[in-house]
Amino acid sequence: MIVAGKWVVTFGDQNRVLEDAAVLVKGPIIEEVGSRDEIIGRNPDEELLDYGDRLVMPGLICAHGHAYGAFARGMPLKAEAPSNFPEILERLWWRLDKELTLEDTYYSGLVTAIEAVRHGTTTMVDHHASPNAISDSLERLSRAFREVGVRGCLAYEVSDRDGREKAEEGVRENVEFIERSRGDPLIRGSFGLHASLTLSDETLDSCLEASKDLDTGFHLHVAEDRADVTDSLKKSGRRVVERLWDHGMLGKKTIAVHCVHVNTRELEMLKETGTKVVHNPESNMNNAVGVAPVVKMIEMGLDPALGTDGFTLDMFREAKVAYVLHKLHTADPRLMGADQVLTMLTNNNSRLLSEYFDEPVGMIERGAPADLIVLDYRPYTPIGSDNFPWHFIFGIDSSMVRTVIVHGRPIMKDREILTVDEERIHSRATELARDLWERL
Repeated sequence: MIVAGKWVVTFGDQNRVLEDAAVLVKGPIIEEVGSRDEIIGRNPDEELLDYGDRLVMPGLICAHGHAYGAFARGMPLKAEAPSNFPEILERLWWRLDKELTLEDTYYSGLVTAIEAVRHGTTTMVDHHASPNAISDSLERLSRAFREVGVRGCLAYEVSDRDGREKAEEGVRENVEFIERSRGDPLIRGSFGLHASLTLSDETLDSCLEASKDLDTGFHLHVAEDRADVTDSLKKSGRRVVERLWDHGMLGKKTIAVHCVHVNTRELEMLKETGTKVVHNPESNMNNAVGVAPVVKMIEMGLDPALGTDGFTLDMFREAKVAYVLHKLHTADPRLMGADQVLTMLTNNNSRLLSEYFDEPVGMIERGAPADLIVLDYRPYTPIGSDNFPWHFIFGIDSSMVRTVIVHGRPIMKDREILTVDEERIHSRATELARDLWERL
C-alpha cells in the first residue's frame, strides 16, 4: 500500500519532515519514503491511503507499562488511603495482582492494546504480574496484543514476596516465553524482575543463571522509591544499582525503570554497562516518589527512554508532562527542551526496542517495520525539521490520531478498530472487572 499525506515525519537521527510525501509499504516493511507524486506514479497498482493535508509519522512506543492494572481504573479502595509508596504497593497493586486470573490477563491485554491504538501507541514494553496465575500468563497477554495487532515486548516480574515456589514459577514463565517468542515479528520476551526490595540474593542469582543462554536482558523497577534504596543497603550494604551490578544484572539489554533515587556513581554504572533507563514522569508524580534526574542523565549521555508505568497509554501526554516537569523541578525554563523530549520518546525508545527486535522499530525509513499513524494535524504556522519538536509538544495530541498501521496491517482506519470486536471485548471486560472488584 501507499500512505500519503501533506507531511511525513520520519523520526530517527535525521527526523526529516517531508512535504507532499508518501510511504510505500511492501508487506510488513517500508520500501520507500519520498515524494508522493513520484511514489504514486511509479506504483499505480498499489492500494492508496491518501490523507491529503494530514500528517503521517511512526507509531509511538511505550517503553514501560503494566497492562495487568487495567481493571483498577475507578476501583474503590476499602482501606485507608496509602500515605507512601510501600503502602500503595501493599494496599492496591499487591492485592489486585493476586486476584488476577488468566482470563483477566487476556482481557486486560485486549483493552490496553485497543486503548494504545486509539492513542497512537503501536508498541508496548509490558511488565506483567499475576502471582496466582503465572504459568501461561505471558502467552495470554501476547495473544491479546496479537489479536488487536500491536507490537509488544513482554516480561513476567519475578518476586520473592509470594514465596520461593512462586519465584521459581516466574523464572520458568520468563524462560519459556523468551524461547517461544524468539524470531516472532510482533512479540518478543525479556526477563522480568519486580524490584530489588522484593528480591533476595538467591533469586537474583537464580534469574541470572536461568538467562545465560537466552541472549536477553532484565526488565525491572530500579530505585523508584527511597524504600528500595533503604532495603538494598540493609540487605547488601550497597545501593540498588550497585547491588544489581554486583549480581551481573546490568547490560545493554536490561531495562532499568524509574531510577529516581540514584547517585552519580550509579548513573556512571548504568552508562558504562549500556543499561537502558526508562523515565515515567506521570507515575512518579502520582506516587509522590520524587523526580528522576533525567536532565543529568541526558548531560551524561545515558539516553533515557520514556514510558508510563501503566498510568496512561497516551505517549503524547507523557511527553508533554516530561517537558514541563523538569522545568518546574529545577526552576529553570531553559532545561528539557522539546527536542530533548522528542529524542527521549522516539530515538531512545527505538534504541531500547532494537535490542529485542531485528528491524529499527519506531521510524520511517527503508527496511523498517511499517508501524505508521495518521494524524488530523494541519499546522497554521510553518513546520519543518528544525521546529517539529515544538509542534509536537504544543500542537499535536492523541485526539488527532485517525489511522493506525502496524507491521503493514491497518489496525484502525478513520477511528474504527478493524481487527477485533471492540464492543464485545468491552462488555466482557466490564464483567470481569466487576467480578475482580467483588473478590477484592
